[in-house]
Amino acid sequence: MTARPTRRALAATGAMALALTLAACGDDGGGGSGGGDGELSGASFIVGSKEFTESHVLAQITMLALEDAGAETVDQTGISGSATVREALETGEIDIYWDYTGTGWVNILGNTTEDVPEDLHAAVAEADAENGIAWLEPANFENTYRLATSNALAEAEGLVTTSDAAEFITQNPDQGRICAAAEFINRDDGLPGLEETYGFAFSEVVELDLNLIYPQVGESCEFGEVFSTDARIVSNDLLVLEDDLGFFVEYAGAVTLRQETLDEYPAIADILDPISEALTNEVMTELNGRVDNDGEQPRDVAEDWLTEQGFIG
Repeated sequence: MTARPTRRALAATGAMALALTLAACGDDGGGGSGGGDGELSGASFIVGSKEFTESHVLAQITMLALEDAGAETVDQTGISGSATVREALETGEIDIYWDYTGTGWVNILGNTTEDVPEDLHAAVAEADAENGIAWLEPANFENTYRLATSNALAEAEGLVTTSDAAEFITQNPDQGRICAAAEFINRDDGLPGLEETYGFAFSEVVELDLNLIYPQVGESCEFGEVFSTDARIVSNDLLVLEDDLGFFVEYAGAVTLRQETLDEYPAIADILDPISEALTNEVMTELNGRVDNDGEQPRDVAEDWLTEQGFIG
């Protein structure tokens, strides 16, 4: 059997140890000391994030809110890979980071994308409590994986749903390339599960850094992996295909931290839960767009929003 070709383009090569990965993080200009006699005066927290824009923005929101309450923060943002940042939390290399309910259910807890509980956040929080990890209240946004194509191809071929794309790719394998990041290519709730659910296979997988995917859809690939709250969907004239078979699991954002940290500093939940409630799909898309499309720094974007909403003063 001939293996499907996979091209690795401008992707990171090799595997780095956790300590080396962390040593390269924290270059976002964040982190600092709180002041005054706030609820968290005297506390210090190492805040991590994954490598994509939204995770950086959420980390900066977290740091600024904790600093406003008097805490000192250390920036360890930009950790590559969900498994790596989760390991950093478990081992105490970081104290807090944002994750997603779908990632928790499938990749952390080892469940499948089938038979997903109705209240996914509650199920994940309850199960992960056995690992000593707490999930704070979920935000009002969901950033799930989606499959996208160019509006031009969608209009020309009548592509609306993922089932439409599966049929098109099966009939036109020369136009069946997908641009995707390494994590999506290998996750059960990513490419392997998507192809199995829809009964097709992309003819070629082009592995790219996540941030390079959006401008390459319609160029080096007909299709691409995207995040549903990414403003580059609009700026690159892409169409997000409907997940008509309901494959993708809910990915509601939530703060995660070790239970021992929350027990010592319960004010963390009091501070961050109202902020999570204010983070909607529209808000996250706007904040992401200010970074990816307008070139602003995540910390500046986070500070502006927190100030405008009255969360910090």
